[in-house]
Amino acid sequence: MDADLTFYVAVAGMAAASYACRVAGYLLMGWVPITPRVEAALRAMPIGVMTGIVAPSVAAGRPPELVGLVVVALLMRLTGQDVLAAVGGAAVVALARMLLPA
Repeated sequence: MDADLTFYVAVAGMAAASYACRVAGYLLMGWVPITPRVEAALRAMPIGVMTGIVAPSVAAGRPPELVGLVVVALLMRLTGQDVLAAVGGAAVVALARMLLPA
């Protein structure tokens, strides 16, 4: 695989921007008092991120993604473990994509 300098500069720039966002968040949170409301917002953040990742696939309405969403909901209801539900849902989507026509 051959890449030119522009590719490497773009990757380095994206890495630097990602790192800067993480460090800035860490440093700025040192100035924010952790009230119950702030704590609740921080606890809700992962579900918001997952929703943003999953929503476009679900909105497309393709059968593999819808089946995966049902599996995730069932696994969350039965086990209460979000990582297990996410991995199970991803596995079902991959399997459904192999078995169901596009």
